Amino acid sequence: MKQLEFIFDFASPNAYLAYHALGPILAATGAELVITPCLLGGIFKATSNQAPMVAFGGIKGKMDYEMLEMRRFIARHKLTAFKMNPHFPLNSIHAIRGLIAAQAAGVGTPYLEAVLKGFWEDGLKMDDQAVIAEVLTQAGLDGTALMAATAEPDVKATLVANTEGAVARGVFGIPSFFVAGELYFGKDRLGQVEEALSA
Repeated sequence: MKQLEFIFDFASPNAYLAYHALGPILAATGAELVITPCLLGGIFKATSNQAPMVAFGGIKGKMDYEMLEMRRFIARHKLTAFKMNPHFPLNSIHAIRGLIAAQAAGVGTPYLEAVLKGFWEDGLKMDDQAVIAEVLTQAGLDGTALMAATAEPDVKATLVANTEGAVARGVFGIPSFFVAGELYFGKDRLGQVEEALSA
């Protein structure tokens, strides 16, 4: 079975949009989705990259166009539940460490979907561990245990290793994808991702 690896962090609104657009691609290609939790801030620091609003904020028309592209993507994929988080930008370290713990516990997908909803649908302050725990509990998961696990040394070490490993493979931002070792960056590359999976 072909694999689609998604270099992922909750901090990126485009990660939410890309994740929710992947269903038809996975169904059409029969590919298995593999989520690799990484820290976007760590990727930025290691590559001297910046968030688009910082990098392009001074370019006339650039951010307006970025927002237009986002609206087009949302409309095309019918992702009408999405809204920008009023607390953005958010530190995602607790949420992304929690995903590593959830994957180890066999509840990675329900964790990921509940936390994405908190970040990019419900507009919650998802850098607060108590808020994350409540979101998880409402989703039927053990939010208290999963947040406690974010302090475990092996969880922290896995996040560091994932992030460093992604950078070593050429990743500079999120969402990034790998198909057969080839890097694809950005939600606007999903057509190329599908072609690669179908090849």
